[in-house]
Amino acid sequence: MTVSGLVLAAGEGRRLGRPKALLELDGETLLERAVRVLRDGGCRPVQVVSGATQLAIEGVAVVPNPEWATGMGSSLRAGLAVAEGDAVVVMVVDTPGIGPDVVRRLLRAHRDGATVAVATYDGRPRNPVLLARQHWPEVAALALGDVGARAFLARHRELVTPVECADVGDPADIDTAEDLARLLRG
Repeated sequence: MTVSGLVLAAGEGRRLGRPKALLELDGETLLERAVRVLRDGGCRPVQVVSGATQLAIEGVAVVPNPEWATGMGSSLRAGLAVAEGDAVVVMVVDTPGIGPDVVRRLLRAHRDGATVAVATYDGRPRNPVLLARQHWPEVAALALGDVGARAFLARHRELVTPVECADVGDPADIDTAEDLARLLRG
Protein backbone atom coordinates (compact mmCIF):
# COMPACT_ATOMS: atom_id res chain seq x y z
CA MET A 1 0.00 0.00 0.00
CA THR A 2 1.47 3.31 -1.14
CA VAL A 3 0.29 6.59 0.31
CA SER A 4 1.60 9.80 -1.18
CA GLY A 5 1.65 13.24 0.37
CA LEU A 6 0.29 16.44 -1.10
CA VAL A 7 1.08 19.91 0.26
CA LEU A 8 -1.28 22.69 -0.79
CA ALA A 9 0.94 25.78 -0.91
CA ALA A 10 -0.36 27.90 -3.80
CA GLY A 11 -1.82 30.89 -1.95
CA GLU A 12 -0.37 34.37 -1.79
CA GLY A 13 -0.97 34.82 1.95
CA ARG A 14 -3.03 37.95 1.31
CA ARG A 15 -4.00 38.53 4.96
CA LEU A 16 -0.46 37.81 6.12
CA GLY A 17 1.10 39.98 3.42
CA ARG A 18 3.42 37.28 2.03
CA PRO A 19 3.28 33.65 0.88
CA LYS A 20 2.97 31.35 3.90
CA ALA A 21 5.04 28.62 2.26
CA LEU A 22 8.13 30.83 2.53
CA LEU A 23 7.73 31.75 6.21
CA GLU A 24 10.64 30.50 8.27
CA LEU A 25 10.25 28.88 11.68
CA ASP A 26 13.03 27.15 13.59
CA GLY A 27 15.38 27.25 10.62
CA GLU A 28 13.04 25.82 7.98
CA THR A 29 10.30 27.23 5.80
CA LEU A 30 6.72 26.12 6.34
CA LEU A 31 6.99 24.35 2.97
CA GLU A 32 10.09 22.43 4.04
CA ARG A 33 8.39 21.55 7.32
CA ALA A 34 5.20 20.27 5.64
CA VAL A 35 7.21 18.10 3.24
CA ARG A 36 9.32 16.74 6.12
CA VAL A 37 6.23 15.98 8.21
CA LEU A 38 4.62 14.02 5.38
CA ARG A 39 7.83 12.12 4.64
CA ASP A 40 8.58 11.39 8.30
CA GLY A 41 4.97 10.28 8.71
CA GLY A 42 5.40 7.67 5.95
CA CYS A 43 4.17 9.31 2.73
CA ARG A 44 6.05 8.64 -0.51
CA PRO A 45 6.25 10.47 -2.83
CA VAL A 46 5.41 13.98 -1.66
CA GLN A 47 4.25 16.63 -4.10
CA VAL A 48 3.64 20.35 -3.65
CA VAL A 49 1.07 22.54 -5.40
CA SER A 50 2.38 26.06 -6.08
CA GLY A 51 0.73 29.12 -7.54
CA ALA A 52 1.22 32.67 -6.31
CA THR A 53 4.97 32.25 -5.94
CA GLN A 54 7.44 29.88 -7.49
CA LEU A 55 8.38 27.11 -5.08
CA ALA A 56 11.19 24.59 -5.23
CA ILE A 57 12.29 21.93 -2.81
CA GLU A 58 14.88 19.29 -3.53
CA GLY A 59 13.49 15.86 -4.39
CA VAL A 60 9.88 17.05 -4.53
CA ALA A 61 7.74 17.49 -7.63
CA VAL A 62 6.12 20.91 -7.73
CA VAL A 63 2.76 21.03 -9.48
CA PRO A 64 1.88 24.48 -10.83
CA ASN A 65 -1.67 25.69 -10.32
CA PRO A 66 -2.35 28.55 -12.74
CA GLU A 67 -5.84 28.85 -11.21
CA TRP A 68 -4.50 29.38 -7.66
CA ALA A 69 -6.35 32.70 -7.21
CA THR A 70 -9.71 30.90 -7.40
CA GLY A 71 -9.04 29.18 -4.06
CA MET A 72 -7.91 25.96 -2.46
CA GLY A 73 -10.27 23.83 -4.56
CA SER A 74 -8.22 24.39 -7.70
CA SER A 75 -5.03 23.44 -5.85
CA LEU A 76 -6.59 20.22 -4.60
CA ARG A 77 -7.76 19.39 -8.14
CA ALA A 78 -4.30 20.09 -9.56
CA GLY A 79 -2.66 17.92 -6.92
CA LEU A 80 -5.06 15.02 -7.24
CA ALA A 81 -4.60 15.04 -11.02
CA VAL A 82 -0.96 13.99 -10.57
CA ALA A 83 -1.06 12.21 -7.19
CA GLU A 84 0.33 8.70 -6.97
CA GLY A 85 -0.41 5.65 -4.89
CA ASP A 86 -3.44 4.03 -3.30
CA ALA A 87 -4.23 7.09 -1.17
CA VAL A 88 -2.99 10.60 -0.52
CA VAL A 89 -2.58 12.63 2.66
CA VAL A 90 -3.50 16.24 1.89
CA MET A 91 -1.88 18.86 4.10
CA VAL A 92 -2.10 22.63 3.99
CA VAL A 93 1.21 24.43 4.28
CA ASP A 94 0.26 26.79 7.10
CA THR A 95 -0.26 24.33 9.97
CA PRO A 96 3.16 24.04 11.62
CA GLY A 97 1.75 22.43 14.77
CA ILE A 98 1.00 19.23 12.87
CA GLY A 99 3.78 16.68 13.08
CA PRO A 100 4.59 13.24 11.70
CA ASP A 101 2.59 11.43 14.41
CA VAL A 102 -0.63 12.88 12.99
CA VAL A 103 0.27 11.55 9.53
CA ARG A 104 1.20 8.16 10.98
CA ARG A 105 -2.20 7.89 12.63
CA LEU A 106 -3.97 8.63 9.34
CA LEU A 107 -1.87 5.97 7.59
CA ARG A 108 -2.66 3.47 10.35
CA ALA A 109 -6.39 4.16 9.91
CA HIS A 110 -6.00 3.54 6.18
CA ARG A 111 -4.15 0.27 6.79
CA ASP A 112 -7.04 -0.70 9.07
CA GLY A 113 -9.52 -0.14 6.22
CA ALA A 114 -10.44 3.57 6.21
CA THR A 115 -10.80 5.08 2.75
CA VAL A 116 -11.29 8.58 4.17
CA ALA A 117 -9.54 9.54 7.41
CA VAL A 118 -9.69 13.00 8.94
CA ALA A 119 -7.47 14.26 11.75
CA THR A 120 -9.63 15.57 14.57
CA TYR A 121 -8.65 17.67 17.54
CA ASP A 122 -10.90 17.33 20.57
CA GLY A 123 -13.45 15.81 18.21
CA ARG A 124 -13.36 18.66 15.66
CA PRO A 125 -12.31 17.68 12.11
CA ARG A 126 -9.38 19.65 10.70
CA ASN A 127 -6.26 18.92 8.65
CA PRO A 128 -4.69 16.79 7.31
CA VAL A 129 -7.01 14.43 5.47
CA LEU A 130 -6.34 11.03 3.89
CA LEU A 131 -8.28 10.18 0.73
CA ALA A 132 -8.17 6.80 -1.02
CA ARG A 133 -7.74 6.89 -4.79
CA GLN A 134 -11.29 5.68 -5.45
CA HIS A 135 -12.61 9.00 -4.08
CA TRP A 136 -10.29 11.36 -5.97
CA PRO A 137 -12.60 11.99 -8.96
CA GLU A 138 -15.54 13.02 -6.77
CA VAL A 139 -13.34 15.01 -4.39
CA ALA A 140 -11.94 16.91 -7.37
CA ALA A 141 -15.39 17.50 -8.86
CA LEU A 142 -16.64 18.99 -5.57
CA ALA A 143 -13.50 21.04 -4.80
CA LEU A 144 -14.60 24.51 -5.80
CA GLY A 145 -13.54 27.93 -4.55
CA ASP A 146 -11.91 27.80 -1.14
CA VAL A 147 -13.68 24.60 -0.07
CA GLY A 148 -11.07 21.91 -0.79
CA ALA A 149 -12.29 18.48 0.34
CA ARG A 150 -14.91 19.85 2.74
CA ALA A 151 -17.85 19.41 0.32
CA PHE A 152 -16.94 15.76 -0.30
CA LEU A 153 -16.53 15.10 3.43
CA ALA A 154 -19.90 16.70 4.19
CA ARG A 155 -21.63 14.72 1.44
CA HIS A 156 -20.10 11.39 2.57
CA ARG A 157 -20.01 11.53 6.37
CA GLU A 158 -20.54 7.75 6.44
CA LEU A 159 -17.11 7.25 4.83
CA VAL A 160 -15.21 9.48 7.24
CA THR A 161 -13.06 7.83 9.89
CA PRO A 162 -12.20 10.44 12.52
CA VAL A 163 -8.67 10.10 13.88
CA GLU A 164 -8.14 11.91 17.18
CA CYS A 165 -4.83 13.79 17.20
CA ALA A 166 -5.13 16.51 19.87
CA ASP A 167 -2.49 14.74 21.96
CA VAL A 168 0.10 14.88 19.16
CA GLY A 169 -0.74 17.96 17.08
CA ASP A 170 -2.14 21.46 16.94
CA PRO A 171 -4.22 22.32 13.87
CA ALA A 172 -3.93 26.12 14.28
CA ASP A 173 -3.12 27.76 10.99
CA ILE A 174 -1.29 30.98 10.22
CA ASP A 175 -3.53 33.43 8.41
CA THR A 176 -2.51 36.80 9.86
CA ALA A 177 0.49 38.57 11.40
CA GLU A 178 -1.23 38.09 14.77
CA ASP A 179 -1.39 34.32 14.21
CA LEU A 180 2.31 34.30 13.39
CA ALA A 181 3.18 36.41 16.46
CA ARG A 182 1.14 34.09 18.68
CA LEU A 183 2.98 31.07 17.28
CA LEU A 184 6.38 32.68 17.78
CA ARG A 185 5.51 33.54 21.40
CA GLY A 186 4.70 29.86 21.97
